[in-house]
Amino acid sequence: MEKKNLFEYIHELETQMNHMHGDMGRLKLAVKELLEENQRLTIENEQLRRVLKKEVPGEPELTNAQAVEILADSDLHNHPYPEVVGEGYDNLARLYHEGFHICNVYYGHLRTEGDCLFCLSFLNKSE
Repeated sequence: MEKKNLFEYIHELETQMNHMHGDMGRLKLAVKELLEENQRLTIENEQLRRVLKKEVPGEPELTNAQAVEILADSDLHNHPYPEVVGEGYDNLARLYHEGFHICNVYYGHLRTEGDCLFCLSFLNKSE
């Protein structure tokens, strides 16, 4: 191979590798988003199953919308945080209790490693 052809070939390979690297980054991001959504849906399904198990036998089955409404009501009144006047605080406490970040650093992402000090600090400030 001539030197010129060799350098062109190396440049072409480098370009292909850069494209593959970009594709891999986009693929990783898509997988991360799918895993987060899967985890969120798994948590929601578990909570809905708990609500449905609380049904009294003999009554008509709840629709999904009714189950979600019951779940939201029960979470708002049974969360481990003290009652504070304000619908916004209740919503944030419910989101945190469901496993999502409410802090400005990771807002909306699933909490995968237990409690978040930023979120807890935010909840304590709101009291």
